[in-house]
Amino acid sequence: MTLTQDLSTNASTNIAPVQHPLEPLTAAEVQAAVAIVRAEKAVGDAFRFPCVMLNEPPKSTVLNFQAGDAVEREAFLILLDNATGATYEAIVSLSGATVKSWKQMPQMQPNIMADELAECETAVKAHPEFQAAMAKRGISDLDLVVVDPWAIGNFGFEDEVGLRLSRCLCYLRATADGNFYARPIDGVVPVVDLNKMQVLRIEDIGVVAVPPEPSEYAARFMPSLRQDIKPLHITQPEGPSFEVDGHFVRWQKWQFRIGFTPREGLVLYTIGYEDQGRVRSILYRASMAEMVVPYGDPRPQHFRKNAFDLGEHGVGMLANSLTLGCDCLGEIRYFDAVLTNSRGEVAVTQNAVCMHEEDYGILWKHTDWRLDEAEVRRSRRLAVSFIATVDNYEYGFFWYFYQDGTIQYEVKLTGILLCGALGDAPKYGTVVAPELNALNHQHFFCMRLDFDLDGAKNSIYEVNTAAEPMGAENPYGNAFYAELTLLPSEQAAQRIVDPFTARYWKVVNPNVQNRLGQSVGFKLAPGENVLPFAHPDSPILQRAGFMTKHLWVTPYEASERYPAGDYPNQHPGGEGLPQWTQANRSIENTDLVVWYTFGHHHIPRPEDFPIMPTAYAGFLLKPVGFFDANPALDVPPSPPKPSCH
Repeated sequence: MTLTQDLSTNASTNIAPVQHPLEPLTAAEVQAAVAIVRAEKAVGDAFRFPCVMLNEPPKSTVLNFQAGDAVEREAFLILLDNATGATYEAIVSLSGATVKSWKQMPQMQPNIMADELAECETAVKAHPEFQAAMAKRGISDLDLVVVDPWAIGNFGFEDEVGLRLSRCLCYLRATADGNFYARPIDGVVPVVDLNKMQVLRIEDIGVVAVPPEPSEYAARFMPSLRQDIKPLHITQPEGPSFEVDGHFVRWQKWQFRIGFTPREGLVLYTIGYEDQGRVRSILYRASMAEMVVPYGDPRPQHFRKNAFDLGEHGVGMLANSLTLGCDCLGEIRYFDAVLTNSRGEVAVTQNAVCMHEEDYGILWKHTDWRLDEAEVRRSRRLAVSFIATVDNYEYGFFWYFYQDGTIQYEVKLTGILLCGALGDAPKYGTVVAPELNALNHQHFFCMRLDFDLDGAKNSIYEVNTAAEPMGAENPYGNAFYAELTLLPSEQAAQRIVDPFTARYWKVVNPNVQNRLGQSVGFKLAPGENVLPFAHPDSPILQRAGFMTKHLWVTPYEASERYPAGDYPNQHPGGEGLPQWTQANRSIENTDLVVWYTFGHHHIPRPEDFPIMPTAYAGFLLKPVGFFDANPALDVPPSPPKPSCH
C-alpha cells in the first residue's frame, strides 16, 4: 500500500491556472472533478472512483501551445457503481465546471482498488466457512492469517459472467511481523463478489501442510549483519545539473515533461534534445502500457495466476512513497503523485517519482601513445524512476538519459517469489525451502513509444546483419553487412527478436537528412527477451495477445492507449493490438506508435529466496544518423582527483 496524505473532498472554486496543458491534475482539480460529477450525475455513496486523471489534450493542441495561451483543463474519470455493477466513463471540463461526456461501459470491469482489497480480506475472515476451513487445518489465530485478493481472470466459466470477482490466496505468518509469503495455506481459495463484498464460496481443495520455515528477510530477524562495509557517499556540493520548472525538466541538452497516471505510473512527454541551437523532438509520449505476469503451474490452486499489473490493478496506484526509504543516491528531486482512493477522496503519494544524476563510468576515451596523451570523458546519466509494490513483487521502473543521446529503459525486479506448498507437482517450480515450491513464471512489459522524430511523419525499418556468401566479392569469407527492410504496414511490423542476425528496428524521418544525406533515425536495440510458453489457445494469450510479438507498430490514434484493451479485468480478450492491427493500416511516412514487448523469464533459484536479488530487463533507444557526429564531444574533461590511499 502507498503512503498517502488525505485531503478534503470539498471542491475548490479557486483552481490555480497551470502553465502547460500536460501538467498533471492538481489536488484542487481532482477535488473539483469528483465534486462536479457527484453534483451533475447524482453519484452517491455506492460509487467508487478507480481512476481520476488528466484528460490529455489533443496532440496538435500541445504541439502548438505557446506560453500564455489559455489552457482547457479536463479530467478523465472511471466510476464503478457497486449497487448495479455498472461502469461509467466521464470527461469533466474543469474550466467550465461541467460534465462534458458521460457514458456507460457495458460488461467492463475497471481495475481492482486498494480499498477493495482491504474490505475483501475483512469479509473473508469474518465468514464462518472460512473460519471452519482454518480450524480444519489447526489454525485458530486469524490475526496471523493473511488473505491476499487477486484478480480472477477469465476462463470461460458461465457462473462468473457479469460479476465483479476476486479469488483470494491465503497465508499464515509465523509471527505477527513475519514473512507471510513463505507460508502459503494451499487448498483454501475464497471467492468474493467485490460489488456486494460477499463471500460467494470457499473452495476447499484439500488440506495441505503449511510450509514450516518462516524464511524471514528483515534486518530484525538476522542473527548478525556484515561489519566490513564502509560508508559510500555521493555528493554534489554545487547541486545537480538539472533544472525543473513544475514538471518540465532540462538536463544536459535533454528536455521533457513528467506525468503520472493511476494506471501507467510514470509517463514522459515531449522528449527532445538540443542540437546546434534548436530542440529536436524524439518522442511525444512514452510509457509502459501493460504488464502481465503469467505463472506456469496448472494445479487448481495456481492456474489462474496471470496478473495484469496495469490493467487489473494499476501500478501508479501501487507506487511507493519514497519518504519510507529512498532507493536513490545523490542530489534528488522528487515529484508527488496526485491520486484518489476508491471513494474519490484525494490521496497524494508523496515522493512517488525520483530524479537524480549518476556517474556511469567512461563516456569515451582514446590514448594516442605517439603523442603520449589521453582524452577521456566521464559519463553521467539522468535517472527518472518510480517503484511499485504489486503484492509480493517490487518493480523499479527507470528511464535513463545519457549525454550521447541514448535513452535506456530498465525494469528492476525484486521482492518475494510467489510460492505454493510443494505438493505433487514440483516440476512447475523450484524447491526453495522445505515443502515450499517457487512457481515458474514470466514477466512481460509492453511499452508504448509515440515517436515524433524531427516531426510527426516517420517510418520504421527492420535491420538484420547478413553474411556475404563466399565468392568473387568475398573470397576470404569475412564480409557481412546490415540489411534494411521497410515495414510498410501493421501486419508487416509484427516481429520478434532474432539475436542471431543482431536484429534491431530503426525509426527514421524520411523527410529529414543529416549532413551525409542519411535519413535521421533512432534504433530500438532489444535487451533480454523471451516469448510466452502458454499455449496459443490458452485464456491468457486470448487476453494478452500482444505478448506473442516483440514489435508492433500502429499509426497514431489517441484512443489506442493500452495493448490488451481498456478493461482487461475479467475480459475474455481479443482487444487491443491484435484487434487494431487487423485493419493493416499503413505505417509508412506517418505519425506512428511503436509498441515494444520484452519479457523476463524466471525459473526460480534457491538464491532468490526469501527475498530476490534484483534482476534487470529493458532496452535501448540509440541515435543512428540523428546527429552529424558524436553529440558528446563537448563534454568537458573531469578534473583529476587523487586517491585517498
